[in-house]
Amino acid sequence: MCHIDDSELIGNSSTMEIIQTYPFVKSFLAGSVSGTCSTLLFQPLDLIKTRLQNASKNGVKGRGMYPLFVQVLKNEKIVGLWRGTLPSVMRCVPGVGMYFSSLHWLQVNFGSGDPTPLESITFGVLARSFAGATLLPVTVLKTRYESGVYAYNSLSEALFKIYKLEGRRGLFSGLIPTLLRDAPFSGIYLMFYTQAKKMVPSSLHDHVLIAPINFSCGVFAGMLAAGITQPADVIKTKMQLYPQRYNTVPVAVSIVFKEHGIRGFFVGMVPRVVRRTLMAAMAWTVYEQVISSAGLK
Repeated sequence: MCHIDDSELIGNSSTMEIIQTYPFVKSFLAGSVSGTCSTLLFQPLDLIKTRLQNASKNGVKGRGMYPLFVQVLKNEKIVGLWRGTLPSVMRCVPGVGMYFSSLHWLQVNFGSGDPTPLESITFGVLARSFAGATLLPVTVLKTRYESGVYAYNSLSEALFKIYKLEGRRGLFSGLIPTLLRDAPFSGIYLMFYTQAKKMVPSSLHDHVLIAPINFSCGVFAGMLAAGITQPADVIKTKMQLYPQRYNTVPVAVSIVFKEHGIRGFFVGMVPRVVRRTLMAAMAWTVYEQVISSAGLK
């Protein structure tokens, strides 16, 4: 886990005053910090997941994680595993910040203080929906960079080509499955995370083991949430890579089922579950540690 120094996060006393005065800023900064390390660390898993989902197009069977991993190393060297890192950072870092700040606002203004499962699901869904819809064009860039299908030389060129050839529709392709993936994931994750933490004895809440405990609760919650939302991720990838063919959700679902059956909706599940689980667990652990150690909680 990355070491977060208070001075690095806050900068100076005037910034501290701003953060203390505006909890929204506090939550955004802590959330953004929590998303940086996990995004960089687990990018190869996201790339492998996207390549696996694309490998099964047009009836061609996927090659498995390990062969695909070796192929990327052979053809693109080790840096190829981090292809798409820049759009990933551009999406995940502000996205996590927006998620935590929105979640904080919802909890403060509408929360009961002791969140029920329904309250956790609702707040998680609303917070993630806002962040996911706002950053969708960056999500499209990330997916296309990772796939290896599109030869973009820069992010600006990618944005220009997508807008020129596909219009605004191209920049927001896969919106519905993205929301059907991210919003339920966050709602389900937050519900299981908060309920798992309630099972931890209160005597351990200020214990040195609180960070590992938070991480373990996050892993448990992440595995369940990622598995449940996997089909939406497959549809999202198809629609963002081939918007002409997979132009609507019903069409995409029909094609995937016709060509690959039920198994087609779970292609790339292993790397995605591992990545999303560890990213979410790390993000929440770092987030809670940052706001606690900085005296902001």
